[in-house]
This record gives sequence, structure tokens and C-alpha cells, in this order.
Amino acid sequence: MKPRPLGNSGLLVSPIGLGLAALGRPGYINLGHEQDMQGDIDPSVMEARAHAVLDAAWAAGVRYFDAARSYGAAERFLGNWLRSRAIPPEEVTIGSKWGYTYTADWRVQAEHHEIKDHSAALLRRQWEETQTQLGGYLDLYQIHSATFESGVLENREVHRELAEIHSTGVRIGLTLSGPQQAEILETAMAIRVDGERLFDTVQATWNLLEPSAGPALTKARNEGMGVVIKEGVANGRLTERNTSADFQDKRAILEKTAHRLGGSLDALALAAILAQPFADVVLSGAATSEQLTSNLQAPNLAWDEISAQELQTLVETSADYWARRSALSWN
Repeated sequence: MKPRPLGNSGLLVSPIGLGLAALGRPGYINLGHEQDMQGDIDPSVMEARAHAVLDAAWAAGVRYFDAARSYGAAERFLGNWLRSRAIPPEEVTIGSKWGYTYTADWRVQAEHHEIKDHSAALLRRQWEETQTQLGGYLDLYQIHSATFESGVLENREVHRELAEIHSTGVRIGLTLSGPQQAEILETAMAIRVDGERLFDTVQATWNLLEPSAGPALTKARNEGMGVVIKEGVANGRLTERNTSADFQDKRAILEKTAHRLGGSLDALALAAILAQPFADVVLSGAATSEQLTSNLQAPNLAWDEISAQELQTLVETSADYWARRSALSWN
């Protein structure tokens, strides 16, 4: 995969990146995640499994990797892999996030898997923790799921701390979730520190079920922000694992288009994202090398206007999409 610019950030990314949300902790909300764990969630086994997927991604040309403080041991797994493979920092782009603390203690079921805190105090603590795991490699540090409710968009102390991090050469971004993605991004784009826009990048959900943030992402990209797309297969809902009875009509449409283009359902979902002019990089959330291989078919699918028209009927309202996502069970 040929590297491309991440907006005007100065960073280079591959069209498909690898997110470690499902690789760094035993419990996650992806459909069938328990199958991917193969009955063994020992940390050393999970790290070896993560390294195998990272090796496969690197061999396939993936050059953007995305972690977070709240993804269990994801930063540690990623940092150990980068150092053990002696990957030169200039040949890879690494992003991570702050703002949630992992609290599941390596359990699949927990009262709280992660706790949100967008205070300056947590930023300072997690920045040091991230540096311990990814120091020398980190290129992009993102607010994890910025919301109006958390107050982070108004917190000038946090903005100043992030600007200080930016002054070290690390780019600053934010990630979005929920039905207010567009409004949050609009507010974030206006934040300035010493006259300079604070955010270099945005990471948002856009997929065939929930494309509502598209116009806001187009505006952000046109103004030079790099755009990372997450949850391209909707936590497994746009894959063969979605056997829900109320999805079968939509699945039939997906299968018809995937068959015509000669790819898997997940590859089709990612191809739809790669066809969007605002998308610099779309994250694979693969938990196995087999899933990654399937995802990596996406750039080879000849997405066309017929595909766009056929799949338009899959779109859900934002409220329905995010309600269904909230109902997914940790497994």
C-alpha cells in the first residue's frame, strides 16, 4: 500500500491502518470476540497473538497503528513489538489516545471496563504512561471520545497542555463517538491556542450504517485536518458474523454487492470508506491474521456508483445506530 499524507499534519499513513482495541484486552464488544480469544486470555498468549497480527499487517504494508491507554495492554504490546522488530520510527506512524482509564483488570465481565476523565491531571498522568510504552515512536496523541458533556472542548488548561505536547513534535487529534460527532467536530475545529488550530487530526465513525458525519469530515479534510475512520465494519455488524434476524434483508444486499465486486462483506464495508474523499486512513480492527487478510482486500475492490446506490438502503438513523452499538455485549 502506497503511503499517503494524513491531511496537512506532515504524517504519512497507509490507506488501511490497524487499531488495537480488540488486541490489547480480553473483553470487547465486537461480535464473536470470544471466538478470537480461542479460550486463552493469558496476557503472554494475548501479546503473542497481537504480535502475530502486527507482523501480518507490517508485511502487508500497513504503516499506521492506533492504540489507547484504555485498551488494556495495547500500548505495551505495540511498544514491545516495535522495539523487538527494530522498526525504525521514521518508517511507521503511531497514534494513541488519553482520556479513559482501563478498569476491567483483565476480566471479560466487569462493572466498568473503562472510566472517562478528560481532566488536565489525567492528561498529564497518561501522557507519561504513554511515553513509557511508546516513547520514541509516538506521532499522534488524541483525546479519546471528546464530548460536550466531559467539558474537554472548553478546558483551556487541557488545551494548553496539548499545545505543549504539540511543541515537542507530536501531532494532536481527537476522536469522536455518538450521534453528535458533527457538532463536536465543528466546535473542535474552532479551538485555537496562541492563534493556531489545536487539532491536526480527527478520528470518527463512518460506515455504511452510520454515514452522518460525512459532511463535517469533508469540511475538516478541506481545512487540512487528517481524517482517520474507525469502526468501519460497525463492530462486526457489517461482517458475516451478523446473523441477527432483523439484519438479514440488509445482509442480502451486502452479499449481492460483495459477490458482484468479488470480495468479503468486511472488505466491501472498508472499500466504501476508502472511496470517500475525506478518508485518509481507515482502521482495521482485526483480532486475528485471518480477519486482517480479509480486510486488506478492500483496496482491490472496484467500488463504483452502482455499489453506492445499492448500499444506500443500509443507512440507519444516528440515534438507532448508536443505541444498537450501546447494546452490544462485552464478550
